[in-house]
Formats: sequence, C-alpha cells, structure tokens
Amino acid sequence: MTTFSVGEHDFLLDGSPHQILSGALHYFRIQPEQWADRIHKARLLGLNTIETYVAWNAHEPVEGQWSWADGLDLAAFLKAVADEGMHAIVRPAPYICAEWDNGGLPAWLFGDGAAGVRRDEPVFMAAVERYLRRVYEVIEPLQIDHGGPVILVQIENEYGAYGSDPEYLRKLVGITRAAGITVPLTTVDQPEDDMLSAGSLPELLHTGSFGSRSPERLATLRRHQPTGPLMCMEYWNGWFDDWGTPHHTTDAAASAADLDLLLGSGASVNLYMLCGGTNFGLTNGANDKGTYEPIVTSYDYDAPLDEAGHPTAKYWAFREVIGRYTELSAEVPAGFSPAPVLGSPFTGEVDLLDAVEASGSRVGVGHLPTMDEMGQFHGLAVYRTRIDLDEDAELSFADIRDRALVLVDGEVAGALDRARKVFSAAIPAGSHEVTLLVEDQGRVDYGPRLGEPKGLIGPAVVRFDSGETTEIGDWSYLPVPADPLPLLEPTSAPDHSASDHPARDGRPVLRRGSLDVAGPADLFLDTAGWGAGVVWFNGLCLGRFWDVGPQRTLYVPSPLVRTGANDVVVLDLHPRAGARIATLAEPILDSPIAG
Repeated sequence: MTTFSVGEHDFLLDGSPHQILSGALHYFRIQPEQWADRIHKARLLGLNTIETYVAWNAHEPVEGQWSWADGLDLAAFLKAVADEGMHAIVRPAPYICAEWDNGGLPAWLFGDGAAGVRRDEPVFMAAVERYLRRVYEVIEPLQIDHGGPVILVQIENEYGAYGSDPEYLRKLVGITRAAGITVPLTTVDQPEDDMLSAGSLPELLHTGSFGSRSPERLATLRRHQPTGPLMCMEYWNGWFDDWGTPHHTTDAAASAADLDLLLGSGASVNLYMLCGGTNFGLTNGANDKGTYEPIVTSYDYDAPLDEAGHPTAKYWAFREVIGRYTELSAEVPAGFSPAPVLGSPFTGEVDLLDAVEASGSRVGVGHLPTMDEMGQFHGLAVYRTRIDLDEDAELSFADIRDRALVLVDGEVAGALDRARKVFSAAIPAGSHEVTLLVEDQGRVDYGPRLGEPKGLIGPAVVRFDSGETTEIGDWSYLPVPADPLPLLEPTSAPDHSASDHPARDGRPVLRRGSLDVAGPADLFLDTAGWGAGVVWFNGLCLGRFWDVGPQRTLYVPSPLVRTGANDVVVLDLHPRAGARIATLAEPILDSPIAG
C-alpha cells in the first residue's frame, strides 16, 4: 500500500520526502475526450500531480437533480490522471471562486429559506453535507492508500478572504473525515496575516495562493505554518479576462524565474492554471468591487497550455525550470497546428422575441420578479408591462442584472447596463407596451455579492421631470428557453431569409447556418461582424461573444466537430447585416472588435 503524509518538513511519499509538482486542470472546462491529452502534456512538462476543483452548481444546477454525465464524470477524470501515472489533488470546496458562475455555489441555495452561506448555518450546512457526501463517494475509493491517485483534499477555498467561522471549518472537516477521506487536508489563502489566521484551523495544512515574490510569500506562510511542507496551491502564472478590457498576459521569463525561486526553496507548487479551458455554456463568473465586470468565455489564462491545449512560450520556460528539480521525459509535445479556415453564410433567421413569444405562455404577476423567482438561473428573460404617460418620463430600476434591451412598442429604444451604471430609459408620452430583454452575464464569483439574484431589481418606477414618481407593479414575463433549436422551427416563428431580412429594425435574432468540415479538428469561430450573444455548435453552447472584446474567437474543440455539415446557431442581441459564419487559423483573444 502506498502512503502519503505530512512530515516535519516535507510531504512524505512512502516515508520519503516528496515535492509536489502539480498543474490545475478543471475537468468541467475541458471536453472529456481531451482530458488524456492535457494530462499527458502535464507529465511531459515535468509535473507529477494534477489538481482540480469540483463545481457544485455544474453537478446540481437544480436542487436534487444531480449529474455526473456530460463531461462531469469526476471519477473518470481521476482515473485518467492515474492512467498517466500521476497523483491528484481535489478541491471540492463547496465554494471554488475559479472565475466560475457564483463561485460554484448553486443559485438555488440563495432562495427562500436560505439564511446564510459559507458559515455554520443549518440550512446551508445540510445542503453542503449532501453535496460533499456525493463527491466523497467518488474520491474515497480513489485515495492513494486505496491504490488511487488522490493525495490531498482541500477544505473550503480562500476562506480567510470571506469569513472567519472556525466552527464552520470544523464541521467541513468532520463531514470529510466521516466520509472516509484519510489523506491530508489542506486550506489555501493569500499570504496575508489576517487571511491566513481566519481561513484555516491548526490541524490543517496551510497553503498559499500568489503569483510573484515567492520567497516573501513563503516566509509569511511559514509564520502561520511553523512545521510541515510549504506549498503554493495556486501559483498564478497568468490571469483571466473581462469583457471590454485588455487581454491579460504575464511575462514567461519572469514567471519562470519566480517559479525557480519557489521550487529552489523546496516548496511544492500547483500551477494555476496549467490549461484553463473554456467557460462553455453560460458558466463564466464576474467580479464586482464597485463595478460589475463579467468574465469572457475563454479561460485561456495565458497558461503554459493555451485554451486549445497547445504549448506556449511559458510551457517551454517552465519546463526548463522544472527540469532542474526532476527528471524530464525525452518526449516533447507537438506545437501549434493551424486550424482549418472555413466560411459559409447564415441560411435562416428568426426574430428572437417573436419566437420566444410563440414558444410559451406569458406569466402575469403583481410585482417585479427576479429571474431567480422564475426559476431561470442562467440566460435571458423577457419582461413586459404597459405604461400610460401624459408626458415624457423615465423608467428606472434599483438595479439591472446585468444588461437589458429596452423596446417601446416593439422598437429598440436603448439598453440598460449594470457595468455602465445605466439603470433608466426614456419613455415618451402616450400609451406604450414596454418590453425588456434581460441578460444574465454571469454571477459574481468572489466577495459579499455572492448569490445575488438576476434580472430586474425593483422598485421599477416612472420618474417625471418634476421629481414625482409612480411605481410600476403589473408585469408579465417569459423565460428564454436554454435550448434555442425549437425556436427555429417554423411553428415557433416565421423564418426569414438572412439576406431578405437582415437584423429587422435592430431587434435580436436567432440565426442558423451550417459549416462544412473535412474532418474533426479544433476550430476557432470568428465572431467579427456579430454583436453580442450566445453560440451553439452542434447543439452544445460554446458560450458568449461580445464585440467589445478582447475575445474575438470562440474555441470549438475537435470532439464537437463532425465530418461534413455542422450546425451553428447564433443568438445575436445586436445583429448586423452581412454577418456570416467563419473560422480562423488561430485564436484571437487580445483585440477589441467593435466598430
């Protein structure tokens, strides 16, 4: 039986000192058919371990409806790690951050009856225990002392930056040990005294998260971890991107030099990220430290392996450093190969609002509902009301989460935008039907705004020049279906030729076309000439696009690509005439494309 433990100064593998050389791969951000490729390239980099989070809301998006399917098979992922002869670190949290929607916490946790999260509160803890027991049923038989790859399990995640409830942490440890987890347990926090003090327990191994000044960070960690091995559980070798801001990169040589200092001190490391992958679907998170900043679809992270799994300059710089501390394989991974360049027109187009209206029955309510109240935890929803005005006025809301197109009598009249703090729209005198198409752009993943509801946040008031206000209480709503394909059927809405009816009056559209491919291959779908919205490729939601940049291409993994015709559906909130389907030879993640 193989053993793994925490010694006086080192990790001990079968009693001998062991330096963990790990890289982060999130199984839920990479297609299962590509797991083995990314794991193999990790080993060729010189790593001996793979780390992953577990995203609770991916596995249980609706309370009581659990899934290990559709790319969420954690056991299969861990077995793929073992097949490569590597160890695994699992971080099930329940909160993960990870620039992931709601930090991995399911939106349903925050509904009626939920009294508090990330603390010792009965409603939350009951849900957490059910969640962790499901996860530990997978992890327990795959621990190293059972012949599996798992050597460490993390309790919570950067908890010292959020709270300081030691009883909550103790209960998480109790649930973990009661489920048969016997490997060492860790916590992680940024190397700041207050965070390290609040975020762990004396019996747990403290680890750090940082991306520079390693000797200084490790010294701070040592003050809080007098004995045992030092480890950077998140060595930030890159960063994530927000819509409308420049693409983040870090210098490969500088990152490698700092990594050398870290490893040279004898510390262990987990590269965050090794390969970031993609926020498929509508899974990207957002940050809000005074300004709401939604995260882009790509989670490339400027990592050693790019979003498509190709080695970057950082990969080779890190490999040279890691080779000073471990023996490297003579095998090296292949470099980047250009993707096929393809193009085709859209062949069909429907008005989105007409199609949604034809797809379901509108619900009338006597108050302004959130999307969460509708049971719509992702995507878009249509709100409607009638306003009768004797004079021009403004319709305003307490908050918009996160963006809304405003239509007056069916004509686009503007947009409300949380990030730009635009919460009101002008409404002319008269009797008008006012429609708002509201888009959830990603739930906040870090800090006190975790769990906030999406949609229109009331009160909704009409404000006159005199300062007088009138609240609007009568609303109807209709969620936009998560699967757009039925909306494209002739029974849902009249089909319009993309050439005959280009972007009718600027109203949102669903467009459909086919891309003919000679054989399965990675593709980079070009969104230039599109506005903002969501793309589905052969039925899988690739994620969001937006012409504010910096991300211009959407990655299409080869397992999704069929020989011959491939179905492409685009929901475009700001459609333009002349838009078409095209792919590029390589990704573009660093260029604003508005204009």
